[in-house]
Amino acid sequence: MFWRKNRLPYTLSQPLQLSTKLKDMSFIVFDTETTGFAIETHDRLIEIGAVVVEQLNVTDQTFQTLINPSCEIPAHISELTSIKQHHVDNASPPLEAIQQYFQFVEASGSNGWVGHRLQFDTTILKKELQREKYVYDPPSTFDTFELIDYLLPNTPNLDLEGYANCFQTPIFERHRALGDALTTAHLFVALIQRLEESGIKTFADLLRIKHNHLISL
Repeated sequence: MFWRKNRLPYTLSQPLQLSTKLKDMSFIVFDTETTGFAIETHDRLIEIGAVVVEQLNVTDQTFQTLINPSCEIPAHISELTSIKQHHVDNASPPLEAIQQYFQFVEASGSNGWVGHRLQFDTTILKKELQREKYVYDPPSTFDTFELIDYLLPNTPNLDLEGYANCFQTPIFERHRALGDALTTAHLFVALIQRLEESGIKTFADLLRIKHNHLISL
């Protein structure tokens, strides 16, 4: 049976000229927590966290919400994240929480999303919306992992905390969405500053790194 999908009406990134300087751009850095890693099948969203980066500064504009996954949170996930079942029992359902996040993004007027190994986070949003027969127009996305690979291609494969230590950037509460978003945001700013020193200065340059990374996969 064919199910028609409804398109969520949010503007999730503002258009800009390719020549725009990176220091003049605005980004949403976000992260998610889930009930597990099988997000293509049965695992569910339990938290979204985000922070705005403007003109290469991590701002105090943040977003955080817990989400009721309508299933039990496995014990090992509760141990990892400190998110217990009773924390989410009265939380918003996924669609409502994602809409709240999209409203935050729209109000920020950002030029794109940033995350660490971002495909995981965008995939869980997509899967949760699909369950409710919704889709959205995705913004431009930038992954700190790809930027690290461009800057230091021989860097060992580390987790987010390991990369933050490598680039000497602050580390916030681990395995919580807002904490990891803040850690990623400070790492992202450090990476952009390094990129500018190597001649990567515009939106077009950043898109070129993303394109070349996709080709190399």
